[in-house]
Formats: sequence, C-alpha cells, structure tokens
Amino acid sequence: MGVFKKGKNWYIDYYVNGRRKREKIGPSKRQALIVLQKRKVQIAERKFLDIQKHQKIKFEKMGKLFLENYSKPNKRSWRRDEEIVGHLTDFFKGRQLHEIGSLDIEKYERKRREEVSPATVNRELSGLRNMYNRAIEWGIATKNPVKLVKFFHEDEGRLRFLEKEEIKRLYNVCPGYLRSIVVLAVCTGMRKGEILSLKWPDVDFRRKIITILKTKGQKKREIPIGVGISRLLLKQRKHPDNPYVFCYEDGRRIGSFKRAFKTALKRAEIEDFTFHDLRHTFASYLVMSGVDLKTVQEIMGHSSFTTTLRYAHLARNHKRRAMEIFDSRMDTIWTPKRENERTEKLLFPETFIEKDFQVTEPLAQLVEHRPFKPRVAGSTPARLIRSP
Repeated sequence: MGVFKKGKNWYIDYYVNGRRKREKIGPSKRQALIVLQKRKVQIAERKFLDIQKHQKIKFEKMGKLFLENYSKPNKRSWRRDEEIVGHLTDFFKGRQLHEIGSLDIEKYERKRREEVSPATVNRELSGLRNMYNRAIEWGIATKNPVKLVKFFHEDEGRLRFLEKEEIKRLYNVCPGYLRSIVVLAVCTGMRKGEILSLKWPDVDFRRKIITILKTKGQKKREIPIGVGISRLLLKQRKHPDNPYVFCYEDGRRIGSFKRAFKTALKRAEIEDFTFHDLRHTFASYLVMSGVDLKTVQEIMGHSSFTTTLRYAHLARNHKRRAMEIFDSRMDTIWTPKRENERTEKLLFPETFIEKDFQVTEPLAQLVEHRPFKPRVAGSTPARLIRSP
C-alpha cells in the first residue's frame, strides 16, 4: 500500500482480496495519506466494499440452499425450480456466487437459446434472479447481476380450444373417472392440480360454489357451479378414508392421468391439444357468450388482467353490441321519431346473420313488440300501431 503522484494529483494504491485498487484523491498528499489509512482500517474490519457479505459460497451450494430453504417450503412448483437450478448449475458449477457477473449470465442466455425456446430461457433467468434476491436477503450477496440482463421477447402464447363437436367426441371416449375430470375442467376452468386437490369440504352444494384454497396465485378463489356440475359431483363415490373428490376405488388419490388423457385425445382424433387447453376452452366460451373480461378474470383467477386480454379477440362484437344498445336508448334525443312513423328499427347484430339464414315464419311472428313507456321530456318515441 502506498501513495504516489501523477501530474498534479495524488493517488493511493492498495489491495483487496488480492485485487489491486487505485483511487484518485487530489492535489493534497496529506489527504491521500489520511484516506489510505482509512482504507487500511476498513479492510482490517472487513467493512470496505461490503466484503463482509462476499462470502465464499459456490453456486451449486447456493442452489441447494435456495431449494431447501425457499422453494420447497413456499412454492407448489418447486419441482420446476429444481429443474431450473439443475440447468444453471451445469453452467456455473465451481464458480463463486459473487464472481458471476452480467456478462457470464449473457453467455448462459445465448447458450441456452440454442437449445430451448425464448420463453424457457426467460423462466430460467427469472429463477436465477430469484436465487440472487434470496442470497441478498440472507446476507450472502450484495447485488443481483440478473437485473442488468435483458430478457428475450416472447411471442403471445398459443390459445387452443375445442369446438363443441370436439368436446362431445372427447367426452364419449374418456373412461369413467377421466370423463368427470374433463367435464369439470371444461365447465369451471379449474387447473389440473386444482381438480386433483379438490376435497369434499371445498364443495358447497347448497350455495353451488367450489372453493379453491391453494391456487397458483396463492389466493383463495370461489367458482360458481351450475346444476349439471352439482349432479356430476354428487355421482362421484365418496371414499370413507379419503377426503379427495377424485380417487381410485381402493382409496388412493389420483395423482396423474397423462397417459389416459393422451389415449383419449388419440381416439377422439384431436391433435395439438393439452389438458391445460381445457381451461382455455372454458374461458373462450365464457367470452364468446358475452361475459365481460373483468368477470372472466375473477372466475379464472388471473392475477393480471393482461393474461385475460388474450381472449379479447373472441369478443370482437361485444363493443359493437354495447354501442348499439347505447345508441338505441339515446337515439330519441338526437333524432326524434316522426309522429306518423309506424315502425321503429330493430337491432339485428351482424353476428346473428349467417349465409344460410332464412325466414321460415311470418316476419310478424319474429318481432317482439316493446311495451309502452311514459314519455320523457325532449323525446318523441315512435307509436306502435296494432293491426285490427
């Protein structure tokens, strides 16, 4: 350690953890000596540059700490975290945690992009970012290098849902227990894990509500059910030793039906489809039935409205219908009807008109006359003249 002069300024020269450090102090040699002495004390007390937090911990050890002390106790998806930590460890194994910088992570990102999709790489980077956040909380690291790394742009996810005819085909080829599970998924939008974790106390047949306590977003969710789903669940055999709704005859809880569902899809001649797409099917038919997107978000349990907006294109006519209703009610203000006008325009959205549409009954039988309403100041409603 020492001081030296370069030009008109004095510098100090010292080492920290084997690395040489130089600092420009100014034109005063005395000030340089004071700062150098201060650095010596800081290094001795392990307070300089937060080196007291730079514990020598290898990446693979941090990965185990993360899984055992955070992921497994707090996340239902800890097995996915286990896979992510495995891929990260293969790349960073043997490196000290605090030595890994943003450039190293960029190299990992580029390497993994050659093997998997951008979305998968982003999930792995999110897991790495989470690991560093926990390390900072636990006093093992001082900064998170992932914050400086730009994630890949992700295309909008696939949105696959079944047509009504496909739903019937799938229902007919499913075995007994799987048939009930498929119907519940299509009619409630419940996730696979939520269905298999469903217990009898979670079903309120009197109020016709299914309560999901453990959701993906860690929030309780209530799903209203109709008479059909109530009857379906009542037909399920309740095992005396098992509280779960879906279990085998011997009382064992159903853990997976991947092979049975795959076989059913093949028999129904349905391609490019997963069980999670049944949830998309439910949401799609909700939107196409005219349910507003905010209500869809609440029923589906989406934590972000952006997720629900994926289904907005299926409701391309809901804005048109809303404006037609508004226009029909305000029309009497802007364009009053004439007294001698015998009929009023009927709203007939384009969505109800098909190429093969034909009027098979007299037109008079298709028109539903509106009841008379008291006049409002400023309006002149059309008179409805009944034929004798």
